[in-house]
Amino acid sequence: MMNSRRVHVLLILAVLSFLLIHFHFLPCSNYAPMEEKPSPVHILILSSWRSGSSFTGQIFSQHPSVFYLMEPAWHVWVAMYQNSAKVLHMAVRDLVRSVFLCDMSVFDAYMSSQKKKSDLFQWETSRALCSPPACDSFSRSDIITAGNCRTICGKYPFSKVEEACKTYSHVAIKEVRFFDLKVLYPLLTDPSLNLKIIHLVRDPRAVFRSRENTVADLKLDSNIVVGSQRTQGEMGPYNTMQAICKSHVEIYKAGRQAIPSFLKDRYLLVRYEDIVRDPLARTAEMYRFAELHFTPELQKWVHNITHGKGQGAQAFDIGSRDALRVSQAWRETLPFQKIEKVQNVCKDAMDLLGYRLVQTEEEQKNMSLDLLFARNSS
Repeated sequence: MMNSRRVHVLLILAVLSFLLIHFHFLPCSNYAPMEEKPSPVHILILSSWRSGSSFTGQIFSQHPSVFYLMEPAWHVWVAMYQNSAKVLHMAVRDLVRSVFLCDMSVFDAYMSSQKKKSDLFQWETSRALCSPPACDSFSRSDIITAGNCRTICGKYPFSKVEEACKTYSHVAIKEVRFFDLKVLYPLLTDPSLNLKIIHLVRDPRAVFRSRENTVADLKLDSNIVVGSQRTQGEMGPYNTMQAICKSHVEIYKAGRQAIPSFLKDRYLLVRYEDIVRDPLARTAEMYRFAELHFTPELQKWVHNITHGKGQGAQAFDIGSRDALRVSQAWRETLPFQKIEKVQNVCKDAMDLLGYRLVQTEEEQKNMSLDLLFARNSS
């Protein structure tokens, strides 16, 4: 009888011990939340044509953690060229949002149903589209030139664009088709996005000189910006520059001078001249802003591509060059009369962004860089 009672007590204690252990560990095993994958970081390089944005885009494209596309809104403007830039803002914004979310079905409205990866505008400038899973010929850690990619990786289906995008922690887009930061406010308040904006500007005199070398390539875009009538005649190029400079002023004011709470720590102004004067420091600054690690391999690439002997003869090619000298080519090649006109239509932007006016041809040739860009943008 005693043994039976003892066995009974031991059974009760065993059951209670089991229940105690079970319920103690239950929250940790059955109900503990699974470790969530970090939310992707979305980076918009916001600039204008011939402002060093293709080079700056490559700084992000070559990073092994970044999925990058160059000017995807080109497809919107080509398909809807009869409209103004302002009218097209909404369509461009919707496309950019879809790309950030790796939903590439948005291109169905602008491209053939038989589209291939190589039908995407400037696809070969994206290292992510030149490495697995978008292309098996290179490693994801390789520095990949557009020329090599174009030759080898063009045959893959368009579906690889979305497949590749979903495997990266960062999605970066370089875009020149936004003229008002307020248009992007819905994206900045969208809970599905973690958007950071890098606003890249360049000396309007350098932009003007570069645009003169690419008039035919930029004709469609200029017509959309100011209307075909205002691109005609002697003042046509200056009308376009005036619109571009005005947009930079408005974007800067919205981003730096009247910051809404949702823009805090999500807007960074960068001058192209500051990048080429100190490439490693400025790249490190942009990477910190974008939550990216500046690897030794990328440091070496950034140094080499900005300290070459090339003179930037190919307008849309990103190759090794003497970046600082190329950025100042306007001082040797642009007639002073044109400089005065550019300074006149872009004076507000130059004052706000820290670009000094030159008053004479002698100043144009001899003013030191420290004086020409006396105010640092950071």
